[in-house]
Amino acid sequence: MFDGRLAAIHIAAKKAERPAAVPEVRAVAGEGLEGDRYRARAGTYSKKHHPGREVTLIEAEAIEACARDKKLAIEPRDTRRNLLTVGVPLNHLVGRRFRVGEVLLEGVELCDPCGHMEQLSGVAGAKDALANRGGLRARIVESGTLRVGDAIRPV
Repeated sequence: MFDGRLAAIHIAAKKAERPAAVPEVRAVAGEGLEGDRYRARAGTYSKKHHPGREVTLIEAEAIEACARDKKLAIEPRDTRRNLLTVGVPLNHLVGRRFRVGEVLLEGVELCDPCGHMEQLSGVAGAKDALANRGGLRARIVESGTLRVGDAIRPV
């Protein structure tokens, strides 16, 4: 059991564009986040579209561990994940449903970091530093608005 929160939201309208922080965003079931490249099917990996491309999450604790253990400063938006969580064990949510505020999500698969993320972040070693803690891909089961500060709870 956990009781986490949504610490930040990041979206990018175009592939390779640096994600921008937004205070809230509409999550559309079966599609993705309004204004994000993967909802528009304009992301680098959009040709491989599947439900796990609707929204991605990463733990603030994973980013903090990179700074502490690997001496790498990675900004949350440079991980290219949409949602930054605090107090949520994302690796345990594969195949499970959970709520972020009013939005119902289902974990699809772990989101391993890739060389593309490392290249765009400009942080050499980011891919290896985030191995096994790169976050979660999820599908949007019920639409709604995500807001920074929303509670994150298992269903």
